Amino acid sequence: HGKENVDSRHSRGRGGETTRFHTVNVAQPVRFSRKCPTGWHHYEGTASCYRVYLNGENYWDAVQTCQRVNGSLATFTADQELRFILAQEWDLEEKTFVRKDQRRFWVGYQYVITNRNHSLEGHWEVAYKGSSEVFLPPDPIFGTAMSENENVLCAQLQCFHFPTLRHHGLHSWYAENCYEKSSFLCKRSQTCVDIKDNIVDEGYYFTPKGNDPCLSCTCHNGEPEMCVAALCERPQGCQQYRKDPKECCKFTCLDP
Repeated sequence: HGKENVDSRHSRGRGGETTRFHTVNVAQPVRFSRKCPTGWHHYEGTASCYRVYLNGENYWDAVQTCQRVNGSLATFTADQELRFILAQEWDLEEKTFVRKDQRRFWVGYQYVITNRNHSLEGHWEVAYKGSSEVFLPPDPIFGTAMSENENVLCAQLQCFHFPTLRHHGLHSWYAENCYEKSSFLCKRSQTCVDIKDNIVDEGYYFTPKGNDPCLSCTCHNGEPEMCVAALCERPQGCQQYRKDPKECCKFTCLDP
């Protein structure tokens, strides 16, 4: 409102009276802490967010659940991305559907069977086109719940819960009956998340997660850009005070 951004600057107000303004916040470079909603893991290499859903669903229901959160079942563009996935702790609980030390997730590939003679022959495909460079898994282990009539099987990535196995990147690929129930891994583009953990649409103003609730930015390609910081007056009649970490220019007076 036309106040100068300097400490104790005098200015001439209406009617000739002198007013004094004290600034409390000074705009500083800000490091934004998270680019994904709560419960999602961010990987800088692909600018994507990942989340394991523990509720057991068949492949087709898992696809719809991922789509409802603006994502898809995960596919991988490079070995480094897969290693990132394998190294994560996914807050797994007892209600997962396989052995406690082994975790299987639906991911976004399907195995198309082309020959059922002595051994199953076929090839992997990406279930949903649109991802540019995607690597395909190696030959799978075939699941036990296969049907003789099914010519398309769905991909499960198995990783290990024990830290030593996890950090060595040990894993397996399974081709499983698509109607089996399993946990699943969703992937979505990184997004703007405001200080109250709400997702922000492209082009909208928001206050990003960080240390400054008086920052206003524009969401562009999942990043906060064109940020402007508001400066607050010192609360009047209060010597000691605490700033609210989530509300701009809101203070709690600590005076006796």
